Amino acid sequence: MSRRCQEKTSALQKLACNARDAQHYAVSSFKPSVAAAIVIANMIGTGVFTSLGFQLVEIQSAPVLLALWAVGGLAALCGAMSYAELGAALPRSGGEYNFLSRIFHPAAGFISGWVSATVGFAAPTALAAMTFGSYLSAVFPALSPLWLATGLIIVLTVAHSTSHRGSGGTQRWLTWLKILLILGFSVLALLFNDSGQQTAFVPAAGDGALLFSGAFAVSLIYVNYAYSGWNAATYISGELERPQRNLPTVLIASTSVVCLAYLLLNFVFLAVAPMEAMVGRVEVGYVAAGYAFGDAGAAIMGILLALLLVSTVSAMILAGPRVLQSIGEDFAVFRPLARVNGDGIPVTAIVVQATVALAFLWTASFDRILVFSGATMALNTFFTVLGLFVLRWRQPALPRPFRVVLYPLPPLIFLAITGWTLLYIVLQRPAEALISAGIVASGALFYWLSATLSRRVPSGEPPAPA
Repeated sequence: MSRRCQEKTSALQKLACNARDAQHYAVSSFKPSVAAAIVIANMIGTGVFTSLGFQLVEIQSAPVLLALWAVGGLAALCGAMSYAELGAALPRSGGEYNFLSRIFHPAAGFISGWVSATVGFAAPTALAAMTFGSYLSAVFPALSPLWLATGLIIVLTVAHSTSHRGSGGTQRWLTWLKILLILGFSVLALLFNDSGQQTAFVPAAGDGALLFSGAFAVSLIYVNYAYSGWNAATYISGELERPQRNLPTVLIASTSVVCLAYLLLNFVFLAVAPMEAMVGRVEVGYVAAGYAFGDAGAAIMGILLALLLVSTVSAMILAGPRVLQSIGEDFAVFRPLARVNGDGIPVTAIVVQATVALAFLWTASFDRILVFSGATMALNTFFTVLGLFVLRWRQPALPRPFRVVLYPLPPLIFLAITGWTLLYIVLQRPAEALISAGIVASGALFYWLSATLSRRVPSGEPPAPA
């Protein structure tokens, strides 16, 4: 066959493949409401219900604490806007793996995917499951928190290994339940609080200095962890209806909703419970509920918090495996990770991520997982947002259905806040910083091994269903 005939045949095959993919996604894809549910559920999880106690160790000012959450929300919103432009310009599932592979080098993408798979989703899944088990066992002491957490991960892994309709429907109603419970708790706590707590929300002398202190920067470690997940929709953009149009709206709107929810929750915590009662405590929601409603209310809050965390674990089990799937599509040695069922669900990748999460659950401590995973994820997003500048410079003519408003201000704000936080992690928590560096180094090693053993295949050519 002549070269011209081969090129013609290849073009026809590509057109047929694209038509087949379009037909598949028209029938079996995630709606924008599901993508929004994934972002919201990924963000509202362990961090907001546990980190205030750590922040109160160094900061005893309610206005500064609320400013802390506002700054974290600003960083998340600026990051979401940056990711929205990247996702619209480079639409494919995989999040940072997809972006960094195409902007910098496949090695950068692989390391990012490695980080996302081992830390970005598996570790927070374990944290959220741990918190779920702890809150529920506090109400029902006969139940084992470890086995409750294990059971939750297994049940949700099975639920998300079926179909897009079943997976998306599960996520959507769990997220709506989470929003309703947060609003219900906040309104009832403010209306029926009889603790007599009088927190001052007016700035006082010295608050300005606190805003630029090392304590504020260290506290941002926990706040940024609580906001992590604003990028979750980019992990399933290849399965999102009209991603170039819908992805920016999903990312920006969902992040804004969560920012408002975080400010409301922390205002309620500070308004109903004395600061000294929450200092150093992990279960700040439980403490606040006790002051607002009494012992019975605290028990109810424990159950509600456990229910809230179900959707968090669910969202991470749904979104994270898409990174592993993308790696499997691009590296032959990891090809089993790209295997999908008849509905396009990457079952193998879902099971692998759940297994890693269970390993974290059974072997590591809560605080250590939180800090090193927060640092590693921040590093991941830092280089991805930096890639926005590189992509605009290298490919100015690339179609961009969405462009960052007020560019370059939002990505610069994100880089400044995130870089400040990373600097203080290195200075204040060097052990966790070394663990993060070790994870990145291991990703580089695995890339070298994979590149050596694998035959690189073109991006965007998914294997046939299992």
